[in-house]
Amino acid sequence: MTVSRVLRSRGDVSVSTRERVLEAARALGYVPNKIAGALASQRVNLVAVIIPSLSNMVFPEVMTGISDVLEDTGLQPVVGVTNYSPEREEKVLYEMLSWRPSGVIIAGLEHTPAARAMLQNAGIPIVEVMDIDGTPVDSAVGISHFRAGRHMAAAIVAAGYRRIGFLGTMMPHDHRARKRLEGFEEELAKSGLEVQDREFYSGGSQLLKGREMTEAILTRSPDLDFLYYSNDMIAAGGLLYCLHHGIDVPGKLGLAGFNGVELLEGLPCRLATMDACRHEIGRRAAEIIAGQHEAGATGGIITELEPKLQPGDTIRS
Repeated sequence: MTVSRVLRSRGDVSVSTRERVLEAARALGYVPNKIAGALASQRVNLVAVIIPSLSNMVFPEVMTGISDVLEDTGLQPVVGVTNYSPEREEKVLYEMLSWRPSGVIIAGLEHTPAARAMLQNAGIPIVEVMDIDGTPVDSAVGISHFRAGRHMAAAIVAAGYRRIGFLGTMMPHDHRARKRLEGFEEELAKSGLEVQDREFYSGGSQLLKGREMTEAILTRSPDLDFLYYSNDMIAAGGLLYCLHHGIDVPGKLGLAGFNGVELLEGLPCRLATMDACRHEIGRRAAEIIAGQHEAGATGGIITELEPKLQPGDTIRS
């Protein structure tokens, strides 16, 4: 019984006894049969984490926050990747729910009707992350991307920029980028302004693609005085393009991205961006799944975090 408690991380066992049991298990190469245990409980100690991409630098930090919280809970995150495809998300969710996980953390609020039905009927804690602009299935932890777009537009207008271009990837499947653009345009309209030109790309977020997109939009619209990118990776590529071609940043041309990824710290100058609270989002979501939320609840929790504008060196002061 003592060995069972230790291996299941359940019940009170002294530290010394726990260490002796674990050392014996390691020496024997023993791995418990989780499937057998799940037959009785109808649940395994896995948390399904479904994200759009592993190449996007945003989501590894979310995963770190999730792992930090779950590390000592007996719960283990298992990751599925959708590549921003609603149909693939539906398939990944179906497969993961078939293993009867203890909870689901899934990016975004937009899902196919079938995926939403599966989430609603799962009977376990569900946390949709990154976004709170919509109606969650159960709990949600994230930021308002609509308001984030508005805040960035207000900062750009306040700095005196008037001819603004937008560059985005994964549109329109990246619903969070779409919402930021909607908020951005609404705020510009208050000052009688609008987005003058747009450049879109359906691939991933890459430095090279940012350079190519920046060259394309400036060749087409050389009078633009500000470029707003949907994420930091393509914005960093845009900044490198401008520096290579001797464009005065932020005097002649201002630049801004979104997410606040660590990559920016290695650039020749600090790119304007917005910290999207990625690590904290992962932590808060995992706390709900693990029953560690301050309210003690595992469902119906809406947590909105506030992104922080980081003006850097690419917006005129």
